Amino acid sequence: MKYAFIFGTSAFIIPQNIIKYANEDTSKEILRVNSVYHNDKPESIFSIDLDINDADGNVVRITANKPESEGSYKVTETRDSVTVLNSDNSLLIKVHQLDDETAMSLEHNITAELEVNSPVAVIRINGDFMAGDLHILSENEKLFINEDGYATVALAGDSLRFTADGVII
Repeated sequence: MKYAFIFGTSAFIIPQNIIKYANEDTSKEILRVNSVYHNDKPESIFSIDLDINDADGNVVRITANKPESEGSYKVTETRDSVTVLNSDNSLLIKVHQLDDETAMSLEHNITAELEVNSPVAVIRINGDFMAGDLHILSENEKLFINEDGYATVALAGDSLRFTADGVII
């Protein structure tokens, strides 16, 4: 099964349900998709594990959509998304499984890759968070990793890792 992860206007399609952070010494999962929502199965839900930090370095750890670490953040879930808010109600991260219609209305370069690779789920990630020593900002138009920006990219590969050198797929 393949998964498409959308950050801003960039899509990364991989045969894994995991996004990792990596540096010279370590590699760790920052996001794992446990299950996806299916329209024809109303009892199904979108479920994730998350291991990131907020801007102040506080650990935000979620297992199966439930907070595991203590902190002043708030987690809300719907059948197709998980949202984590900071204590001031600003967005830390939102992980949202797009429906087919929304996914196919993305930019042409992305929909072309979706048609070729046929992922089981298209997952949009927005937020402003830390993964290890990397500051990740994903908004409507761009993905920033530290000071490097990515826009209008559609890539398929074996894995998805965020590193100090950028996105490695």
